[in-house]
Amino acid sequence: MKFPAPLKLSEIAAHTGATMVGDPDFMVTGINEIHVVETGDLTFVDHPKYYSKALNSKATTILINTHVDCPPGKALLICEKPFDAFVSLGRRFRPFEKAVAMVSPDAEIGEGTIIQPGTFVGNHVKIGKNCIIHANVSLYDHTVIGNNVIIHSGAVLGGDAYYFQRRPEGWKKFESFGRVIVEDNVEIGAATTIDKGVTGDTTISYGTKIDNSTQVGHDTYIGRHCLIGAHCAIAGVTRIEDDVILWGQVSINKDLVIGAKAIILATSAVDKTLEGGKTYFGIPAEEARKKWREMAAIRQLPDMVRERKSKEI
Repeated sequence: MKFPAPLKLSEIAAHTGATMVGDPDFMVTGINEIHVVETGDLTFVDHPKYYSKALNSKATTILINTHVDCPPGKALLICEKPFDAFVSLGRRFRPFEKAVAMVSPDAEIGEGTIIQPGTFVGNHVKIGKNCIIHANVSLYDHTVIGNNVIIHSGAVLGGDAYYFQRRPEGWKKFESFGRVIVEDNVEIGAATTIDKGVTGDTTISYGTKIDNSTQVGHDTYIGRHCLIGAHCAIAGVTRIEDDVILWGQVSINKDLVIGAKAIILATSAVDKTLEGGKTYFGIPAEEARKKWREMAAIRQLPDMVRERKSKEI
């Protein structure tokens, strides 16, 4: 998430109550989680396991809960609770805004687009030309829809990420300040849900078609011309490259990459990154031919056991 205008390190320190390490005039252009940071961004880290990853990332300002050497060309903000400070920055620059109408007065809706009854269009939403948004769709704030998009009834775009941090008192919600971006010529099925990014964007790229009752997690990227079957569950921070096909009820774990032109057959579950251009099946998903050979071998086991017992007798 980019700030409306770059801020000085001293301004962010004043807002968060953190101690500065670096030039007070050092410029910060936005906040982002570690997996989507760019030069100029601020990120946070509050666990020793991830200190090195944060300090050596593209982020040039790091909110951290311990005193460490500041890497060259970067700045630090030291505070007791970096997570809370990070969330407070998100709230400041992208606060929750109460809706005042079913279709926000500041929504931008392109020529030829049809909004069916019962649809909610939130604040700062942008919808392109010649779209059809069917009844009872919900488009949360800051959602961006391209041209020639079809969204079927009951779909929800822009719900919060399912993202919590364990605390002694229970689970602390990591509030979501990102967006959902849907490019041109996409179709989204009925009752499908697509979560916004935590600080970045969840993106559905050009020409992709998603069937009914599919869940797409936060900060996921789905490439061009993909087919996503009904009841698929795609966890957060997943990258699905171009021309991938997921048939019905495929489940994909978080932080994985599915290579271009991969095909994952129905009811499979993916627990690791998969190479493109191959067909996969099973739980866990493996190359389909290999999986089918294994299944054929397993079906022979009862006969092999009976044959062995008969020989022993």
